[in-house]
Amino acid sequence: MVHVIAPDLPGFGASDLPPQPTFRALAEAVLELLDRLSVGPRYIYLHDFGAPVGFEIAAAAPDKVLGLIIQNANAHESGLGPAWADTKGFWADPTPENEAKATAHLTFEGTRAQYVGGLPDEVAARIPPESWEEDWRVLQLPGRMAMQRGLVRDYGNYVGRFAAIASYLKDRQPPALMLWGRHEAFFDLAEILSWLETLPRMEAHILDGGHFLLETHADEAAVLMADFLKCR
Repeated sequence: MVHVIAPDLPGFGASDLPPQPTFRALAEAVLELLDRLSVGPRYIYLHDFGAPVGFEIAAAAPDKVLGLIIQNANAHESGLGPAWADTKGFWADPTPENEAKATAHLTFEGTRAQYVGGLPDEVAARIPPESWEEDWRVLQLPGRMAMQRGLVRDYGNYVGRFAAIASYLKDRQPPALMLWGRHEAFFDLAEILSWLETLPRMEAHILDGGHFLLETHADEAAVLMADFLKCR
């Protein structure tokens, strides 16, 4: 039997803000929750900002990691294509002007684009506007925009750990399942190949969805995840 634990990260959803806008702070909160729930061996689900959090959790207790489920999660330089130029410029030179460029997506339209950006019209039509409208409402709460800017800044530190993460993956070779939205708007498709090269025994499925794959393909993904876990 597998139990799913899916908390809001601090500062997301209905949860309070973290003490610092860093992925380590987010991971420490999740690790505290896992300890309080006495969770031992675990599979880690990696998605978007959850990837740096998940790898912090894996590094804290590598022997407890049973495997990874990778869903539109970047962990290689290959995934950071031309669209990341402004963000990389901000990491290299964190001026207010460069920060404004790197966080220009923190608008209502940018929030909507996370859901439907790059999707074929018929797939985008399956996602209700309430999804991004609720995200935008949360982003208007006190401190949330500042936290998002801080996480954009800290993502550069995560990128700086890519070599260490690659070593962990190559040495440990955790069982892994990839569920990837083909129309991903943020990470280049080359990222898929990088994952396959790093984890050559990984089971990979490329689905006709976007960055938030579960918005349109939750049923298919659930079956694939259940089958993956049964085989372990």
